[in-house]
Amino acid sequence: MVVLVQGLVARRRGPVRRMLGGAEHRSGRTSNHVSTLPTPPAAIAWGRVGRYDLSRDDVAQLLDGEPAYRATQLWEGLYRHGSDPSELTVLPRPLRERLAHDPRLAPSLVELRRSTSEQGKVVKWLWSLAGRGRVETVLMHYRDRSTVCISSQAGCAMGCGFCATGQAGFQRNLTAGEMVEQVIRAAAAARAGGRRLSNVVYMGMGEPLANYERVWASVERIHDELGLSARHLTVSTVGIVAGIRRLARERLPVNLAVSLHAANDQLRNSLVPVNRRYPLASLMEACRAYLDAKGRRLSFEWALMDGVNDRPRDAAELVTLVRPLRAHVNLIPLNPTPGWPTRGTPPHRVRAFRDELVALGVNATVRRNRGTDIDAACGQLAAAEVGSVDSVASMASAEATGAGASG
Repeated sequence: MVVLVQGLVARRRGPVRRMLGGAEHRSGRTSNHVSTLPTPPAAIAWGRVGRYDLSRDDVAQLLDGEPAYRATQLWEGLYRHGSDPSELTVLPRPLRERLAHDPRLAPSLVELRRSTSEQGKVVKWLWSLAGRGRVETVLMHYRDRSTVCISSQAGCAMGCGFCATGQAGFQRNLTAGEMVEQVIRAAAAARAGGRRLSNVVYMGMGEPLANYERVWASVERIHDELGLSARHLTVSTVGIVAGIRRLARERLPVNLAVSLHAANDQLRNSLVPVNRRYPLASLMEACRAYLDAKGRRLSFEWALMDGVNDRPRDAAELVTLVRPLRAHVNLIPLNPTPGWPTRGTPPHRVRAFRDELVALGVNATVRRNRGTDIDAACGQLAAAEVGSVDSVASMASAEATGAGASG
């Protein structure tokens, strides 16, 4: 029997309709109610209850019989230092040895591959999840910040044709602890290089708002235990309106980034299939509600595709949507990979598109693709690892992870 915080335990979801329905029919804040739930031995064995899924009360139970301060030492070692329990020399050796063999304190992520690019400025991990699934995490260092892009699902059910993750299909939701652990691992890597992790963006594999409860639980844990303020946390979505409206009711005013890619329903229906359920009019209403509730500048991601969404009329349509919201637009040339027939927009036309937006009164920047030599777009490294030759470009390059993170 393991005491777990309700909302941190992963449960398998069905297809996209079921996942979207979950976001649509639940309302209100994520509960902080603590309940005692039976944990099947198989779940413990393959790590679905990992060290970062445990609450403070869970940790105290693991240390039953020890002085109360030992629980604080273990908790701070996990979160403040990102240490393995076996490395916590503040704990007696016999206790460290016992904790090192406790399956509930095992890591949830197993590193399969690590790639670096640009003299270490971009680091990408491919993780094997205990049990099943593979996900990716990207750490990017800039002059004034270090940002980690984390995954929220193994695979994705949104079906965007130009996204490598979407092409791979959906496997399962990540637990809150699996998301937190990605941040902990990236923070440790940043410290090893003399840097401090400053921003977290949910722009990796998966649709965050289709895994709402666990994503929000991880946001609160990162905010409360790692000390990152809400203005340094960004949640992205392809446009799940019910999730955006729910996010507007939460206590933390995180940044919101919407992967838009088209400004008319006909084109967006083909690029981002969820638009058929949540068309642009309802999406923009939800974005306005979020802006009014939180006062945070919105960001819209726009992956530029040659001859598809980079024409003057596309710019005009985009301006009509985002200028009333005073939003920022991140322009991202589509990452070059096989499997998707459309190329990214050439650099000179990317600049021209940006200039059109700026001339029409929209704040727009071009995000330079980074890490293309290490397959840094979401889903590409996982596809390469399993030998896929049909890997496709991500809807947003890893460079886009700076979106809204410092605003």
